[in-house]
Amino acid sequence: MLRKAIISDLNTITQLAILLWPDNEFDDLRQEMKELILDKEAVFFLYFDNDIPVGFAQCQLRHDYVEGTDSSPVGYLEGVFVMENYRNKGIATQLLQHCELWSKENACTEFASDCEISNAESYVFHMKFGFQEANRIICFKKDITLQS
Repeated sequence: MLRKAIISDLNTITQLAILLWPDNEFDDLRQEMKELILDKEAVFFLYFDNDIPVGFAQCQLRHDYVEGTDSSPVGYLEGVFVMENYRNKGIATQLLQHCELWSKENACTEFASDCEISNAESYVFHMKFGFQEANRIICFKKDITLQS
């Protein structure tokens, strides 16, 4: 069963999200997920096998410039995750389709996403579902507090 998440799903979403983004602290991620669940410009979809949560997708509207797009707002896939033993069963396809439909319902004509350059699995996923590579970038930073 696939459905839109509500605030009572906060712990479920956070438990799945920490598997996708393990570098985060659980409590910090939970707070971020709470804010997003309450945001009308963001949505989470959950997939259940009977009553067991096995996957989720998060998307939202972006009004800032999105690489390779020409419109605003743009529906943006922020993350999709399916537990390993449930992969290759069409769950991610359904989650993605719901995100795209939600984006269309919110006046989007384009849908975008991103992944780390080194994430080959995510790259293959995006290409499989019709995304086109728009750009590759490397971000830089510099600590200027120690300069005279």
